[in-house]
Amino acid sequence: MFNKENCFSEMQSSINAFSIELKNIRTGRVSPDILKTIVVDSYGSKTPLTQLSNINNLDNMTLNVNVWDSSLVKAIEKSILDSNLGVTPQTDGSNLLLKFPELSAERRKELVKIISEISEKFKISIRGIRRKFLDEIKNLEKNKSISIDESKKFHDEIQKITDSSISEIENLTNSKQSEILKV
Repeated sequence: MFNKENCFSEMQSSINAFSIELKNIRTGRVSPDILKTIVVDSYGSKTPLTQLSNINNLDNMTLNVNVWDSSLVKAIEKSILDSNLGVTPQTDGSNLLLKFPELSAERRKELVKIISEISEKFKISIRGIRRKFLDEIKNLEKNKSISIDESKKFHDEIQKITDSSISEIENLTNSKQSEILKV
């Protein structure tokens, strides 16, 4: 039997993932959270940067990455450069200083475009979830497990959940974009 709670929770987890992705895009003050998604090749495996170092704010635009194992400094430096954060690390022994530039108008527009692309990717994921559940209902109807009326009702419920999920993603997108464009 069809369970709309499963559909809702799958779409909700997509929204949560989108929200986490948005937190990694910086606006004004730089937060150590911006480095949470960076993974480093260390000892033959991919390890999150947060498990290899302490990360602290020195001021609003500077982060200090205190690396525990100095043999990993070069690998961490490379991972930060490859991460497309727009910052070049300055090495001082086992410390890396990350001085983030103020966001220029050009960079702000670039970030807005990136957010739109990410948003679209998550909307597509939600539509994929909708398709999966609609196919499930079609199979139930074909196997005569549910009536045509029930099938129609379930289709409508899935569409409502989909619409509200996409609307939630659009709201998150718009608020993040306005936060970035606000000088």
